[in-house]
Amino acid sequence: MGRPLVVVVAPDSFGGALSAVAAAAAISRGWTSARPDDEVVRKPMADGGEGTLMAIEAALPEAIERRVTRVSGPLGAPIQAPWLLLDGGRTAFLEMAAASGLSLIPPDARSPQTCRSASTRGTGGLIRAALEAGVERIVVGLGGSAATDGGTGMLAALGVRFLDADDTELEPGGQALARLERIDPAGLDARLAGIELVVASDVTNPLCGPQGAAATYGPQKGADPATVAELDAALARYGRAIEAATGRLVADVLGAGAAGGTTAALLAFTSARVQPGAEVVAELTGLGAALERAQLVITGEGRADEQTLHGKATIRVATLARARRTPVALLCGALGPGAGVLEASGVIDVVQPIADRPMELAQAMAESERLLANAAARLARSVGIGLALSSAIG
Repeated sequence: MGRPLVVVVAPDSFGGALSAVAAAAAISRGWTSARPDDEVVRKPMADGGEGTLMAIEAALPEAIERRVTRVSGPLGAPIQAPWLLLDGGRTAFLEMAAASGLSLIPPDARSPQTCRSASTRGTGGLIRAALEAGVERIVVGLGGSAATDGGTGMLAALGVRFLDADDTELEPGGQALARLERIDPAGLDARLAGIELVVASDVTNPLCGPQGAAATYGPQKGADPATVAELDAALARYGRAIEAATGRLVADVLGAGAAGGTTAALLAFTSARVQPGAEVVAELTGLGAALERAQLVITGEGRADEQTLHGKATIRVATLARARRTPVALLCGALGPGAGVLEASGVIDVVQPIADRPMELAQAMAESERLLANAAARLARSVGIGLALSSAIG
């Protein structure tokens, strides 16, 4: 068996097959089936989007307080949205998807009209709840938004007014921004000025244009080409109104188009700073401290390819581990183009697909939990052999 090891298990989600939390559980179960004396520390990872709240909660089961607040859902119906208090109540983590997420609208209900009218107002409600809790820092995980409203619903919930030519407040949704004449930020909640506000996002899209929020993400929210063009023009008008109200040019800032333009709203009207989502999650979950004790790190994701090296949660884990000279194994559902560069990069020591025989994608996804656990057990046995050989040679 060799000497007991401390193994940190920090995977991302496996596409639509397993959440990061479920993946960490499967890897841990498989590893301990082969090496029961090892200490396995679970730190499931995410990038700030949907599933991040669950990953943080699983990584810090005794250090967080889960709260639920009644807010307005993306189409206006009230919902109960969870959020977290961390760091002894000094920090709040809010997942936009929990209040304004596309997953809250059934796939068969997504249409051009829902895309035009969906709002981020619920996210503003969560921010207000965190302010009322007296936190010093709010982290907003962006991603999975149902809305393309430029974050105006969120700001409206916090006191900003969006007015048409008659000084009448606009109705919710991105469509209404086509009639926006001016923005009145006088009523913005003053408590925002006294806290640190962090936006967890890896998106680099600008607010509008061919790579903007509407063009890039509108179709998956139900927008047809005409709706995309309509919303893009409305967001461009919104960008000009922001400049007139604040003097800030945010429309072309990389990342301003995240979550339907919500980053643009936060950059324009608050002192928010944007930080890579995986970096934020690593910080919140204490991944760095866990790695100080680790002899091995196991991460994972659904598909490993050359894009893995560009900001994914797995590469963040591997980079932190490499800085501590800790070996890293990446378990993946499949290998994509350029996957060979991962091992050649010097950041990841071994990339191991989890399939144990040829199979179709649908079958692999359906059996992903079993496959991942078995792959972790095989990896554990291989490590055990290596330790035994090292001991014998030494």
